[in-house]
Amino acid sequence: MEKINPKNINFSSMTEEETSALKKRIFNTIHQKKTKKRNYWFSGLAAACLIGCIGLTFYYYNTVNVESSITDFVNSTDADNDSLKEGEVVLTLGEGNSLKIKEDVASVNYSNTGENVTIGADEVVNQKATKNKKAVFNTLSVPYGKRSNLTLSDGTKVWLNSGSKLVYPIAFNGDKREVYIVGEAIFDVTHNEKKPFHVISDYQVVEVLGTVFGVTNYPDENATNTILKSGSVQISFKDINQASSHTDKMKITPGTKASFDKNSKSIVSEKVNVDNYFSWKEGVLIFKNNDLQFILKRISRYYNIDIIIDNESLATETFSGYLDLNEDILSVINSIKESTNMEYIQTENQILIK
Repeated sequence: MEKINPKNINFSSMTEEETSALKKRIFNTIHQKKTKKRNYWFSGLAAACLIGCIGLTFYYYNTVNVESSITDFVNSTDADNDSLKEGEVVLTLGEGNSLKIKEDVASVNYSNTGENVTIGADEVVNQKATKNKKAVFNTLSVPYGKRSNLTLSDGTKVWLNSGSKLVYPIAFNGDKREVYIVGEAIFDVTHNEKKPFHVISDYQVVEVLGTVFGVTNYPDENATNTILKSGSVQISFKDINQASSHTDKMKITPGTKASFDKNSKSIVSEKVNVDNYFSWKEGVLIFKNNDLQFILKRISRYYNIDIIIDNESLATETFSGYLDLNEDILSVINSIKESTNMEYIQTENQILIK
């Protein structure tokens, strides 16, 4: 069979110089193709790196920076809790402007973007949800003698008791929802499996997806309490010496109260009647084997009047029952007097128990 020789080159008759020149052209062609392929590869890699850098930059500035730490914000602001002992309910906006609300039971509601805030029945305030691409926080401060109810931008409802403060972002833009509580509050959390709800205080973090529970964290009390009405929560307790680390965790079920002793650092849980801890929302205080010192401290906050017990044995005496807080302070004190042999003296801003 005759071999076909393209371009009619007679290989057998080529000189060494011609053969060498042919090889050189072939190798040069191969090198050029490899170089072109390598340049394509490096160009593709550079483009991918550029796209990745742009993506990371976009993520950093639009996600990471939006979620500044709520604890850093709380620590950087004035923590004067004595201001809660008098005055009006105060809503502090992200720009630092403070709005006074005169109602005894103030109502504050946020739109789903957080940028529109309705105070009471008809007052509307507008604000930006972010500043310099960071989350903007508001603070609702409720002094003694006042209460407040609040609807956050995610639909979660919060009831704040007398002498309480709640710090929260205008909108929850990250992968979790965080608020900070001083005092006492009841939370009815809107369910969102992708964004757990965290209630942070000095000594613990309560994590939920959607449930109803209460937290009591008054600076002048020795215990931080979490009371669960429905759903499930996990509580992470903080070490006071290492506030950034959690030393213990506890999951509780409905009808349970978990208590963290600030002095001994001990943690206990017990089954309770949840209504006893939620009744203040309806203007009623329910007690079961509580000492008089504890009862009068709660009444003092509710009516914003100093109550002093000048009788140590009477202070530790326990009582059970309920008090209608819709009555005036003297009617409440007289209801307590009917159950014991105490006497009292009233001045303009103080009641002395003997």
